[in-house]
Amino acid sequence: MKKLLLLGHDANRAGAQIVLLNLMRLLKAEGLSMHLLLGEGGPLLDDYRAICPVTIWPAPSPYVVGALADKVLFKLGLWERFQERQQTSRQRAIQTELDITSFDLVLVNTVTSSRWFGQLAIPAHIPVVTFVHELDMSVRIYTHPDELAFLLNRTTQLLAVSKATARYYERQHGFDPARITLYTLIDTPTLSRKVQQAREQPSPYPALGLPANALIVGGCGNAEWRKGNDLFISVARQVIGRVRESSLDPKTAVDRPVHFVWVGVPSGNLRDDLLVDIRKAGLSENVHLIPPTPEVLRYLSRFDVFLLCSREDPYPLVVFEAGLSDVPVVCFADAGGSPELVEKDGGFVVPYLDLDAMSSRVIDLLRDPDLRKKMGQRLAQKILERHPAQQSVETLVTLFEKLTRQ
Repeated sequence: MKKLLLLGHDANRAGAQIVLLNLMRLLKAEGLSMHLLLGEGGPLLDDYRAICPVTIWPAPSPYVVGALADKVLFKLGLWERFQERQQTSRQRAIQTELDITSFDLVLVNTVTSSRWFGQLAIPAHIPVVTFVHELDMSVRIYTHPDELAFLLNRTTQLLAVSKATARYYERQHGFDPARITLYTLIDTPTLSRKVQQAREQPSPYPALGLPANALIVGGCGNAEWRKGNDLFISVARQVIGRVRESSLDPKTAVDRPVHFVWVGVPSGNLRDDLLVDIRKAGLSENVHLIPPTPEVLRYLSRFDVFLLCSREDPYPLVVFEAGLSDVPVVCFADAGGSPELVEKDGGFVVPYLDLDAMSSRVIDLLRDPDLRKKMGQRLAQKILERHPAQQSVETLVTLFEKLTRQ
């Protein structure tokens, strides 16, 4: 039985971490033995632990020796030497706990994990597979150039979630295209089942004060500039304004109230800033920000249109969740891999940051229920055709077998 060391950056409830969880479940069903090393914990930690042993990298200590002793070490010019000893001691403790030499292969999930990978001293004979979910913006935010270069240089095979992602690592980091495999793991049977279960649960929208016949334009994901939460508000302003202006013309009117809902905005400065924009734009009754929740599919499965405002997103899980809910997607070109799936029949791909075009396409879908249904169902069909879960895991297991035989 092959033994894998998996490396993830945290256990938060986000796309790459959920993909890792699904992957672990499928690999366990294939009989592979695993141990997961995480940089930090998070809400998915118990789910991970239900599958295999989990080790969390020790949090850095605020002091090398102690508050007073550290000051003395600084004055003596010895603090850095003691800090290096402390780091080396922690690294050796982790290596001993994991028994690094016992693994047949290392799978690194996200390049964010490069900050821990370089400290593991993986023996040269053990192949390393790196699963990349990040493009330029995330790479600049979440990695250090030296740590990322070390990881990529040590990587035996790169798994890229989309063609856009593969091109980025080939062109910007000089990674050999012959060692890049396009790989997207979506546990479609499980995800489809969860969507159906979410639809069978009571709708969360009455509690928000939404009318029963509301048309819902939805967004979902972390609250950060890269995800385009601010652009979501701008599109909402344009769409709702145009809908109001056309309400008297039966040819162009949208005959139901329109609401915009973003799921995944926690308390904090960004939420406060977004709420100011919402209030000043007169959208408080029509735009709703929902905190992160494990019941995201209760909201998402009831969207009428999914609005992907991301400035950059390699191949977001939320697009698959929307598609398997028969919800068409409107997204930007040149912002990641989603256009490769949406194309011309699963929604609309508009020029990058063209909010006018994005608003127009959203209104086209809101006005035409038959078009929404047709495009949503086609998107679901393409997901099932292109991403069968069993085929995906078999591809990965075959790759593991090949690499460990070399």
